[in-house]
Amino acid sequence: MKRKKQIILVIVVLAINYSLDRITKMLAENYLQGRETLSYFYNTIVLEYAENRGAFLSVGSNWPDALKYVVLLIIPILACLYGLYYCAYKQKDKKLIIAMVCIIGGGLGNLIDRLFNDFRVVDFINFGIGTMRTGILNVADMSVTFGVIFLLFDQFRINSIKPE
Repeated sequence: MKRKKQIILVIVVLAINYSLDRITKMLAENYLQGRETLSYFYNTIVLEYAENRGAFLSVGSNWPDALKYVVLLIIPILACLYGLYYCAYKQKDKKLIIAMVCIIGGGLGNLIDRLFNDFRVVDFINFGIGTMRTGILNVADMSVTFGVIFLLFDQFRINSIKPE
């Protein structure tokens, strides 16, 4: 892929992921905050406003601020910036670029929230059947999950077709 097209692909995928995350978080703040939980498809999808002050499943929410800044902001931001550089200039596989930028876009969505909202990240959606449920999450989390699942499936596919 030509460099210019590759950089445009990175920017477009990043913009789509970040924009969808930002828009849905604003909608959650406007329409879910302080309101009753909404349930759809027999509780398969539940919309409920929540704020997470840590990382995945609130890990680190009670850490001292200095540790939170390093572990939950500085290191992940540096990793995301390097990942964007790698996707824009080094990676050649278009599918992997898309998957990796989905992960980075979701990560940056939550990192920017943490940076500008006193470590608060808006979560609002929960999936499940009966008592088997996800935690409350957001579109950024879904972007990261999609990217990771795609990378795993792609690696499995590549490893399963290699001759021994």
